Amino acid sequence: SAAAFFITYENVKSLLPHGSSSYLSPATHMVAASLGEVVACLIRVPSEVVKQRAQVSPSSSTLRILSHTLYHEGIQGLYRGYKSTVLREIPFSLVQFPLWESLKDLWSWKQGHVVDSWQSAVCGAFAGGFAAAVTTPLDVAKTRIMLAKAGSSNARGNVLAALGGIWRTQGLPGLFAGVVPRMAAISLGGFIFLGTYEKTRQLLL
Repeated sequence: SAAAFFITYENVKSLLPHGSSSYLSPATHMVAASLGEVVACLIRVPSEVVKQRAQVSPSSSTLRILSHTLYHEGIQGLYRGYKSTVLREIPFSLVQFPLWESLKDLWSWKQGHVVDSWQSAVCGAFAGGFAAAVTTPLDVAKTRIMLAKAGSSNARGNVLAALGGIWRTQGLPGLFAGVVPRMAAISLGGFIFLGTYEKTRQLLL
């Protein structure tokens, strides 16, 4: 899914106008990141569905969960929560990638040369952590939808309904359940993921 994302991200960036116009750059990064997430989720969602079901049913093997899902729900079962995942990932990317690119540009300008890979990694950690915090409610709704029993209201995949249900029963704390570990995990992931990507890109180009 990471490969699918960056192939789409870089190709869309190359097709869209950006040049030296600073006001166009964030919009270019937003569009490229959004389309990258739509493509990446085609791979990410089925693996996420199986992973989360394995976490709540540790006695069942991954293969058994996969076959059970296909038998009882068909291919749609593997893509349960695709819409809610995309609706989480697009806002996340709309925040993370323009912020990451802007922080790199600012740091490059401050020091007078392009950022090193470790500096890009630091920017990625900050951007990822911030984006993780503001999109936590969408992540909570996505998890509820993926783990909902077939036929239940949440299983229909309505993100707004899921958010409304959480708000009514648990309030603001429910919407931001797990925000600290989510921020920590994604900050670390952003440091490794974007830092490695930048280093690899510098070596290959």
